[in-house]
Amino acid sequence: MGKEIERKFLITDQSWRYDRDGHRITGETFCQGYLNDDKNRIVRLRLAGDRGFITIKGIANGITRSEFEYEIPARDCREMLDSLAIKPLIEKMRYKINFAGNIWEVDEFMGENEGLVIAELELETEDQKFEKPHWAGQEVTGDPRYFNSNLASAPYKFWA
Repeated sequence: MGKEIERKFLITDQSWRYDRDGHRITGETFCQGYLNDDKNRIVRLRLAGDRGFITIKGIANGITRSEFEYEIPARDCREMLDSLAIKPLIEKMRYKINFAGNIWEVDEFMGENEGLVIAELELETEDQKFEKPHWAGQEVTGDPRYFNSNLASAPYKFWA
């Protein structure tokens, strides 16, 4: 069975955008949507560049949950996003940053969630030790407002 163990943090400043040599980090465009709003199981469609994926996730137990992801034809993915997914779709740029031996994924949201920037770290075990970058601030792992599936129904731009 596939497992996802993930921690999420808000971003505190813009320094994550540049590598050690001062070059701007480039990202990949993601567009994703959800086929259901059942909190016990999530079915997500994602276009990552020119590749399509369908992902099924179970309910979280702590910071761990079951996750199964499969590549599907990008054309089918786009059609399902357009015709079947709950709106609004989640649009974001994903940047991968190697920090202290771990790959951090920084998601910069666009569209209905513009202004939100979150750093995520996938772990091997729940108690895995890691060094947090200075630009990763408050942990929001357990706050359901920051779940991508909830950002589709309660976009960041409407938060008080």
